[in-house]
Amino acid sequence: LVDGLASLILGKKTVDQDLLEEIENLLLSADVGLTVTEEIINELTQKLHRQQLIDGQAVWTALEHALTALLKPCEQPLCIEVSNKPFVILVIGVNGVGKTTTIGKLAHYFKSQGKQVLLAAGDTFRAAATEQLAAWAERNEVPIIAQHQGADSASVIYDALQAAQARNIDILIADTAGRLHTKEHLMQELAKVKKVLAKLDPAAPHETLLVLDASIGQNSLAQAQFFHQSIQLTGLALTKL
Repeated sequence: LVDGLASLILGKKTVDQDLLEEIENLLLSADVGLTVTEEIINELTQKLHRQQLIDGQAVWTALEHALTALLKPCEQPLCIEVSNKPFVILVIGVNGVGKTTTIGKLAHYFKSQGKQVLLAAGDTFRAAATEQLAAWAERNEVPIIAQHQGADSASVIYDALQAAQARNIDILIADTAGRLHTKEHLMQELAKVKKVLAKLDPAAPHETLLVLDASIGQNSLAQAQFFHQSIQLTGLALTKL
């Protein structure tokens, strides 16, 4: 999308309604969505009528501001309640969205704030998933609780919460296996994880974080809706922006 917009807009010496229509078509073809696209084009059209779009660079800047303005109202920090210790973050999502990398970045972020972090290798299905998470744990110098491939995910995360409580850990970040949001039995496994955690801490998990690939368009919305119906999301992390 960015490359397409850049080649279309940058270098233009004149700006007219035809250019805005081309931008609209490109946004729609990139699955930005009809409502958002209309909002962006309406804003650009108003600027065009006010003669604020004198060349391609002005259009690029206006488009950049419009997209940023749409994202900012949705952005919220991940707040850790100090009264909930350990604070449990359950990380979920489909395969390939960047869950493991997100966990690694979260571990680094919280450790840099002086927090004690523990990772739980709850993805016991995918080959090498535990090894990948262990690499992030080693890189960030944080401990990890793991079992063998094929072990019960809920059991791993339960053991991790027990360990976190015993070690006075501030934050437990639990990985889970990637799953299609349309597979009901896989979604039920997530519900089982929440039920098992509640035996040790009725409030856990304190954050249920869905990781989404920001490049897949409207399918992200469908994923979020299905996951929320099954497990009650509290937060989103967008990757590949």
